[in-house]
Amino acid sequence: MTELIDVPDAGNDWEPATSFQAGRRNPAWQASAFQSAAWTLRMLALLSVDLEAVARRLRLTLETSWDGHGALRAAFFVLDGTDFVVTHHEGDAPGTHVWTRDGGPIDSAERVGSLLAALGVGPEAVAYSVWGSGTDLSRVPAAWRRDRTRPVWSRQEFWEHFKKRPRMFVSRVSFGSVTGFLAGYDTASDGVLLDGFREWLAVKLGSGWNLVWWALVEILAFPDGRPAEPWSHEDDQHAVDELISLMDEFFEHIARGSDRAV
Repeated sequence: MTELIDVPDAGNDWEPATSFQAGRRNPAWQASAFQSAAWTLRMLALLSVDLEAVARRLRLTLETSWDGHGALRAAFFVLDGTDFVVTHHEGDAPGTHVWTRDGGPIDSAERVGSLLAALGVGPEAVAYSVWGSGTDLSRVPAAWRRDRTRPVWSRQEFWEHFKKRPRMFVSRVSFGSVTGFLAGYDTASDGVLLDGFREWLAVKLGSGWNLVWWALVEILAFPDGRPAEPWSHEDDQHAVDELISLMDEFFEHIARGSDRAV
């Protein structure tokens, strides 16, 4: 179990984060889940601090909701020009997941650093982090690498290894095996690998917001209709090639640091 770090309480003169702050003593300003419903989020880190302690420090109001992983509590707020979300799922080990609003280049170390400063804790509070393409790893606090024997692959680095040598990861390279492996890897990495991919595909297609990502890939691969089962080797290989092309385009899009609009 992760050992939690103590977070100091807010100063006596800090306004609630939901209030208009003429004095700006509280560095956070809170938005509601309703106001922020359209945000596309990108995970930044897992902090070894209790969500209640974060809320108490920044005088946030925690909201209760749910997602595909079950019931959760969350707070949406702006701090130092960054849109943050802090969450904790019911039944998870203690800790606080930190997310940011997607769009534009992400400097994970800088953004998380501003949150740590507001919380009054140091980089030792970071239990796990995800940094994207282009991050200067020389600036990442040493605590982000603790308990690791080698640097963690970014999702782009993993993808480069996978697409060059897929048989190192799946015994038979087919659309079903590749999508199944990628879905499992994404689940094991808390959704980091394919974060935003489904939404990006739906924007590219102009429809299909209610579909899973591999169904959207199939539609883009076979615009005239999905082949009848069982697929021929040629159809299967075409779908795999299209998936690789789309993933490449998606990661190039992220690396350019642009908003997720096609």
